[in-house]
Amino acid sequence: MDSFAPHNFSWVDPGKLAGLALPRMPCEYRYLLDNGIRHLVCLCERKPPHHDSCPELQLHHVKIADFTPPSPAQIDRFLSVVENANAKGEGVAVHCMHGHGRTGTMLACYLVKKRKLSGIDAIKEIRRLRPGSIETSEQEKAVVQFYQRTK
Repeated sequence: MDSFAPHNFSWVDPGKLAGLALPRMPCEYRYLLDNGIRHLVCLCERKPPHHDSCPELQLHHVKIADFTPPSPAQIDRFLSVVENANAKGEGVAVHCMHGHGRTGTMLACYLVKKRKLSGIDAIKEIRRLRPGSIETSEQEKAVVQFYQRTK
């Protein structure tokens, strides 16, 4: 069976963390597995379709309403999933509906933590890597506040 890259899939930290739009088909989950991703973080209110077609892919559900920023607790939960998976050599992919707003916000927080970037620089970098990322000023603010919290 062929595996196809899910819509808007890209690595932010190769082998460690990728972002994507909502996966809809089993072949997309297969693509994630084929690329070393063992954990899928879903930021949508509902779980993605067919997510149970690949039992080797562990689903972590962090519900964030569309166009809203994650809470500090949700950011911490996401980053601990990434940290724990990466410590075992396992990749993580994170998605919302289109892979822009909620996904971009979480990816920017990862860069703040991992690369010690400021909130503003992390937002710029995610937008460079994944155009269209981080859609609202509240999402921008969540990244900047996360940076202030980690200083």
